[in-house]
Amino acid sequence: MKNIEALRNKRDDIINCDVKDSTGLNDFQKTKNELPIMIPKVGIERFRIPLNFEHADGTLMSHDTEASMFVLIEGHKTGANMSRFCNILQEQSSTDPINHDFFKTILRRYRTELRDYEDEPLIPEAYLKLKFNYPVKQPSLKSGNWGWQYYECEWEGIEGKDGNPLMQLTLKYEYSSTCPCSLSMAKQYEEEYRAGKTTEGSGIASAHSQRSIATVTVTYSPDSDVTIEKLIELLRVALPTETQSLVKRIDEQAFAILNGDNPMFVEHASRRISHVLNDVEEFLDWEAKVDHVESLHSHNAVAYIRKEKKA
Repeated sequence: MKNIEALRNKRDDIINCDVKDSTGLNDFQKTKNELPIMIPKVGIERFRIPLNFEHADGTLMSHDTEASMFVLIEGHKTGANMSRFCNILQEQSSTDPINHDFFKTILRRYRTELRDYEDEPLIPEAYLKLKFNYPVKQPSLKSGNWGWQYYECEWEGIEGKDGNPLMQLTLKYEYSSTCPCSLSMAKQYEEEYRAGKTTEGSGIASAHSQRSIATVTVTYSPDSDVTIEKLIELLRVALPTETQSLVKRIDEQAFAILNGDNPMFVEHASRRISHVLNDVEEFLDWEAKVDHVESLHSHNAVAYIRKEKKA
């Protein structure tokens, strides 16, 4: 077994640090690393900050955000200057809205400004992930009202040595799923009751349905025209039974009709998503988890699916 004792930081080495920062304070983070192993991601998670997001219509809205920020640390480096992550994010967001250009600027600044010295090469990789709830106006189905529908989002940018950043957007989309099997048996019972074949019950049976969640991640270039709103619209096409934010009775009836027109297992829902997303050229890759929180069972029905790879 390798002697780990020799790798432990000695008290005298820490106290008598021979590397100083610009103010003369000991800068142990810049001292020689005794164990030259590369670390893919070093940084900060759960840094809370209010950020102004640029919505698709050009309006700016402030959203409470959790930021995760990382860089790759090469084997000859001891570590990263953690406070710089926060300072850069706060400084840039004080003047710029959150959009694709913001991600490109931040990622390049991380690769540049988290270096120990200005004459060093750029840091090989940088990451920024923002987690937030994104509100979009949702029109009611029939009444002419509208309400705010909130979408749980994670937006991540990655830039490597080639200098070409990639974006990933993860969005949770909530919808109602009516069980096709339950619907079929409910209608079978009602027909048999009307025909006098059974006297059980009252002649009315209800198919079981439940709130369901599609968690979708798309990968794309920041130079494309992909927006959060665009992904939402695509999912509304694939799964039109989205949960509603504001309803009157006429909307509730319309929602019942919509559910009856779109019964689905998780298999149906995941294939609907695939059918819609595979046609979007801007999506370099995508994957989805479909989760039906069963009202009949005490367990969930789940499906995973991803972009079809062309031969």
